[in-house]
Amino acid sequence: MTEPSTAPPAGAAPAPPISPSEPPTSPLEPWPDTVTWRPVSRKLIAVELLGFGFGLAFLFLVVAIADGFGWPYPGASYAAVAAFGLLRAAAIVRAVFAWGYAERERDLLVRHGLLIRRLSIVPYARMQFVDVTAGPLERTFGLATVQLHTAAAASDARVPGLPPPEASRLRDRLTALGEDLGEGL
Repeated sequence: MTEPSTAPPAGAAPAPPISPSEPPTSPLEPWPDTVTWRPVSRKLIAVELLGFGFGLAFLFLVVAIADGFGWPYPGASYAAVAAFGLLRAAAIVRAVFAWGYAERERDLLVRHGLLIRRLSIVPYARMQFVDVTAGPLERTFGLATVQLHTAAAASDARVPGLPPPEASRLRDRLTALGEDLGEGL
């Protein structure tokens, strides 16, 4: 008996050798060794959880009102809202840990997402303007959001959960780089 051949079929290019020392790279991390990812502030977890908590309190209020009108399943309704709250709270924590940004010579990289991971690469030369915003909860926790605007609305990127000095530094750097490259800001 002969062993089956592992050679490629006739006319096919040989496959590149697979190095056991190199781990496979994700398409969402195309520059693992050349980029230093910066995380957002962990205070963003509290901001997001508080915002979600207001919505969850509203759901509990709806269940309480329904119970007052004779809803036959208040216990199950409270349990469902509580279970949803716990699952969503865990997802919020993980989602904040997924946010990150990296500054390169000619562009800014922003990554986020759990189930649907997103990597946005925004060239500095394509930026039209940069916003720094902070809502009431963000201001309470000393955070701000940097919003990048480009000509294509779909390519706008944002970096939430930055301390105000870092948000200002990033805004000023992006503005200066956009002007230096001649097309953007």
